[in-house]
Formats: sequence, structure tokens, C-alpha cells
Amino acid sequence: MKKIALFPGSFDPFTKGHHDIVLRSLKLFDEVIVAIGYNSAKKNRYFEIEMMVEKISNLYLGDDRVKVLVYNELTSSLAKTQGANFLVRGLRNIIDFEYENTISQMNRNLNPDLETVFLITSSKYAAVSSTIIREVHRYNGDVSEYLPYQL
Repeated sequence: MKKIALFPGSFDPFTKGHHDIVLRSLKLFDEVIVAIGYNSAKKNRYFEIEMMVEKISNLYLGDDRVKVLVYNELTSSLAKTQGANFLVRGLRNIIDFEYENTISQMNRNLNPDLETVFLITSSKYAAVSSTIIREVHRYNGDVSEYLPYQL
């Protein structure tokens, strides 16, 4: 049976830290689906979702083990429709763990076959967050060293 993992997030933007999680996930799973979701807690995206789909898809061009899709439903439901029994999440710190653990418990209640796998962020990316990248970019700062593609 194929091991399919869903890597959900708003990816606004998709950073080198996210890219690192995908590459490391490919060592554990047969397929990784990068699922770009609409976060109801966030009013508007900073980077257009279509642009993120294109940038992420181009990163993995030629590697059919990685798929990119956009969704607007419960992550646990998406996992079922995609045949994914695993969610992959990156953890930078204890604050991430507390937040992700709560979500993981709810996903498991909604879809008992869904297992969340936490990967500790590589130390060189621990300080990188999409929120910080957006803020630096908003004020014309150079964010190129934090992104695995050109804006």
C-alpha cells in the first residue's frame, strides 16, 4: 500500500523551511501532497495563491512523488479524498507543538485513520516563518535567502 502524506498549510509564502520538510518527508513517504489551504483565521493572502501553486509546482517539476493542490475544506476530509493516511507538520518550537498538537487531536477525531507526523525543523530554518517573510517583503527587504525560488 502506497504511503501518502499530506503537507497542509497556507504557505504564504512557501519558504526554504517548508521545502526542507517536503524533501525530508520524501524519505518517509511514497508521495507528498503540498496542500495550500485557505486559512479562515487570515482575512487575505499576501501572495496570490496561484503564484504559490506555480512556484511550488516548479520546485518539484519532474518529481511525480510531489503534488500541489489548493483546498477549501477540512484537512481531515481532504486527506480521505486524496487517500492520505498521514499529515506532515514541521515544528520550530514548543509554541508550534502546542498549536499543532491541538489540531492533530481534532484531525484524528474527525478521521481516525489519519496519523500526524511531526518533523523538527532543521536548525538553519528555525527562525524562518512566513509571517516574518511577509513583513520583511512588505517593507522592501530582501527575502531571497529564505525562499527556494525567485519572486
